[in-house]
Amino acid sequence: AQQDRQSNVVLRAENESLKNENYQLQSTLRNLACPSCGGPAMLGEMGYDEQQLRIENARLKEEFERVCCLVSQYTGRPMQPMGPTPLLTHSLDLDIMTPYPRKFDQDHITDNTMLPNLPFMPENSNFPVNSLMILDEEKSLALDLAVSSMDQLLKMCHLADPLWVRPSDNNANGKHVLNLEEYARMFSWSVSLKQQPHEFRTEATRDSAVVIMNSITLVDAFLDANKWMELFPSIISRAKTLQMVHSEASGHASGSLHLMYAELQFVSPLVPTREAHFLRYCQHNEEEGSWVIVDFPLDGFQNDYPPSFPYYKRRPSGCIIQDMPNGYSRVTWVEHAEVEDGPIHQVFSSLVSSGVAFGAQRWLAVLQRQCERFASLMARNISDLGVIPSLEARKNLMNLAQRMIRTFSLNISTCYGQSWTALSDSADDTVRITTRKVTQPGQPNGLILSAVSTTWLPYSHKQVFDFLRDERSRAQLEVLSNGNSLHEVAHIANGSNPGNCISLLRINVASNSSQSVELVLQESCSDDSGSVVVYTTIDVDAIQMAMNGEDPSCIPLLPLGFVVIPLGQTNNYEGTNVITKQPSDQNGQLPDSGCLLTVGLQVLASTIPTAKLNLSSVTAINHHLCSTVQQINAVLGNCGNTTANFSENNVGILGANVENEAAPEIKTTDLVGPAS
Repeated sequence: AQQDRQSNVVLRAENESLKNENYQLQSTLRNLACPSCGGPAMLGEMGYDEQQLRIENARLKEEFERVCCLVSQYTGRPMQPMGPTPLLTHSLDLDIMTPYPRKFDQDHITDNTMLPNLPFMPENSNFPVNSLMILDEEKSLALDLAVSSMDQLLKMCHLADPLWVRPSDNNANGKHVLNLEEYARMFSWSVSLKQQPHEFRTEATRDSAVVIMNSITLVDAFLDANKWMELFPSIISRAKTLQMVHSEASGHASGSLHLMYAELQFVSPLVPTREAHFLRYCQHNEEEGSWVIVDFPLDGFQNDYPPSFPYYKRRPSGCIIQDMPNGYSRVTWVEHAEVEDGPIHQVFSSLVSSGVAFGAQRWLAVLQRQCERFASLMARNISDLGVIPSLEARKNLMNLAQRMIRTFSLNISTCYGQSWTALSDSADDTVRITTRKVTQPGQPNGLILSAVSTTWLPYSHKQVFDFLRDERSRAQLEVLSNGNSLHEVAHIANGSNPGNCISLLRINVASNSSQSVELVLQESCSDDSGSVVVYTTIDVDAIQMAMNGEDPSCIPLLPLGFVVIPLGQTNNYEGTNVITKQPSDQNGQLPDSGCLLTVGLQVLASTIPTAKLNLSSVTAINHHLCSTVQQINAVLGNCGNTTANFSENNVGILGANVENEAAPEIKTTDLVGPAS
């Protein structure tokens, strides 16, 4: 009888799925357009082969136009793109043609391996190591530029007025801005190297902080691309040292010059990544007990790298690391760049244009938090380990959580050329979906469907973070808890903030359930730039393997989580925090209070990497996103007795095209890891 009841439940779910798919098919047929005239098309008018050819033709034309844009930026001469393409909807790699329109060129779901191998977008295993290097006869020029750039960085770190001035705006609240005229006068050599068109925006920020890490360890991390990525997992998606241009005979770090590549990310598919090739120079001042790390652009060299798209160039930027007692260091950071914002969604436009998204404050906030985490990782005087058998097992569990955080950050951004698709043509829509075909270890093999949305919440950053990181309060969200509660069996504190911790949670299921015991690995971390809560299901055997010191890289992780960004940062800079004032469009701007909540979900849609994604899966995960944010807002609203009409105003944004549909059910265990 129980089996019959379970079969009935499954059949009813499949029936609902078929109904929804049938509805979408009918809607698609009604919206088919003739590729010649744009009018309504008759069924059977276009053959399958012709459809596929036109889809491929449209994709190739898009790639050609993109290359034209890049060539135009590199050569300075316009390149004529192809003529207009027929009115044809692009394939979403679904079973059927989809009526969903696209918001940006970057939003087409494609197989990442089909992206062109552009020089500024090297694949992880295909960095341009043996081409476009600094020639031997240019190395003396590179060292001269390194010394000049270092002097410029020192002045930008130490000088105030007139280089950094208070704006006349009464709403500045004590912040400073870079005086571009004074900068051009003081550093005319830097400005005259290669003038760029005026449409590129100058972005400059400055900040200072004390971190719990000595200068030697910090310098070693900055000069090692892999360690640099681990130090900033939410900012640096990939980095590579392409050439050791110069090093001292003694092998000492001081005086070394590296040619590097880096891709910088903001943890959202609504903000494009920034890619750059640059030179990094390191110098030690023994008298002052300080180190200088400076990055500067590749201007004036014979083999110049083509600019990235959107355009991004690092002007002399970097940090001064001053030794302090007890293993601490004071770090003064300057970020200075010429940027082209590209297709940034309006929900993040003010954060990017104000310098908050990629500025010095964010770099230092992440550095402070990661240094505290590293101190916790290396701690040896911990007496109470709970169920964790040893200090080595504790370290292995922290490393596994670090990989989970990095995987989540990479999977919900636009790094590695990852493209995303909008589910609505509305400018307010923030829902983006993408698929990945995974065949490598570290994630479950198959076709993975990811969905991300960002919503403004009228609650403080801390209030939302504390709610999401607490497994007991998060159990109130039925869409995520699936009716099961969580019990913490292990806890690792990794920072001064009580919310910075790693937890191992047991899923409490009914005593008569046939489900095997499953665990949830969760890490939550918070700093001034924002907060992250990431978790994934993991089976007991995998945890045992990680704790026993076996290689955890083969453990498949498919995390989901939340990113909370506080608003009002652009108006709350004090002390040495500095941003470049830039005009911005006030239409559609977010309030200067509350926070932005980004929800990222992932599900293994199929264990076959080449499988087709059916439309019901897209509808289901979109519905799940909408329900998650609605329930978070409802619970927080009940706690704070705040405005009740928020959900009504935002359902249209989150639930585009599925407001009135009964979405197929996705179980929580399907969304939090491969164990199910």
